[in-house]
Amino acid sequence: MRIWLILAAVCGFLGVAGGAFGAHGVQDPQAREWLRTGALYAFVHVLAVFASVVLVGLGADRARLAPALFLPGVLIFTGSLYAMALGAPRWFGAITPIGGLLFLAGWAALAWAALQLDQA
Repeated sequence: MRIWLILAAVCGFLGVAGGAFGAHGVQDPQAREWLRTGALYAFVHVLAVFASVVLVGLGADRARLAPALFLPGVLIFTGSLYAMALGAPRWFGAITPIGGLLFLAGWAALAWAALQLDQA
């Protein structure tokens, strides 16, 4: 779980950087919104990785799956939004929903892990 925490911290750092750049370094309203949305989703899912580690510590071993879904989701979802904000073609946004699906799968994995706690 240590590597997931390290990667989550790096994603949190990039979330702050993207959000700050969107707030202070971008004039285009669409680019600003992409950066804001990317930063928000990055932060939420970084915190979800930390919650996953807590669940594992409480005995819900199934929660080990969630970071493997959340962090690639951050990379794909947030990364594609950041890329478009920095000038990538708009069709690049076609991969953004893949990140969203990974987020959904990660939340489903956490729910499945939480069920395990009742059985412990």
